[in-house]
Amino acid sequence: MSLRWAGGKRSSTYTAPTAATAVGIWSTNTQAQSKLGGIWPGSPTPTVDYLVVAGGGGGGCNHAGGGAGGGMRTATSFSVTGGTAITVTVGGGGAGSGAKSAQGASGGSSVFSSITAAGGGGGGCRHDGAFSGKQNGVAGGAGGGGAGEDSPSGTGGAGNTPSTSPSQGASGGSGAGTGVNSAGGGGGGGGSSGQTGATANGSLGSGGNGGNGTASTYADGTTSVYYAGGGGAGCYAGRTVGAGGTGGGGAGGSDVTATPGNTVAVAGTNQLGGGGGGGGANAGVGGNGGDGIVIIRYSDSYPTAASTTGSPTVTTTGGYRIYKWTSSGSITF
Repeated sequence: MSLRWAGGKRSSTYTAPTAATAVGIWSTNTQAQSKLGGIWPGSPTPTVDYLVVAGGGGGGCNHAGGGAGGGMRTATSFSVTGGTAITVTVGGGGAGSGAKSAQGASGGSSVFSSITAAGGGGGGCRHDGAFSGKQNGVAGGAGGGGAGEDSPSGTGGAGNTPSTSPSQGASGGSGAGTGVNSAGGGGGGGGSSGQTGATANGSLGSGGNGGNGTASTYADGTTSVYYAGGGGAGCYAGRTVGAGGTGGGGAGGSDVTATPGNTVAVAGTNQLGGGGGGGGANAGVGGNGGDGIVIIRYSDSYPTAASTTGSPTVTTTGGYRIYKWTSSGSITF
């Protein structure tokens, strides 16, 4: 009698199916390997949702501009390939400036596979005209704020540099004013630009607020968390410092020699990619930018990854497996 092959043809001679000739028939070795984690043979390649936030920029020195929030990139349905290690890089926050000759340092870029979020730009510093260009905020994923009083005052750094679509961050605000009425501009955030200084907040000589960041629920599947807030700008004593933008931006500082009223610039928040606050008058030091983060998630109908490095936090909730890195590493599906 004739027997049916796995391929659907008929023959009077029986041929035993193998993993190579019969769809859905695996060898014992293949079955054992599949249970160790990773993609099961024959299953569709999964896609992941990602959130990549770079390190925030450091604030400038001396009634300075705030540092920018780190560039932020997020999307759904990003294809991944099984069996190949995917790079994960978490950018560190940039150092705040401690000298009139230097802008705040830009944050480090964060990476997942082919997706790169650029670090936030550093804030500009006031330098009494001795160091051309240093009063300007630095361009980056979001742009740093410009410093006040430098005839002209500094301009805010451009955001979304290099350009991505959708945009990874907004521009910094410019500094403005003279003497005790001068102040820096706020650093740009993931969702909005930094505020111009000096006349910000309805008060002459106040520091510009940092731009707000952008919200995501990827961290736990339900809670809305803001990332990449820009740093507030610095000013003289008795004026209002710039507030940090929502999403980890640090507040600016005021005159460090004045009593009372000598407030120190605040650092951006780590794992949110917040920009550091701009330093106040009389060489007030800028706040450091906050470190970034990388988060991915995919349907929990797929198994856990075959391997990871960098010690990501792994949770399963809301129908997703969620991997969160606060230090650089890799993942292999």
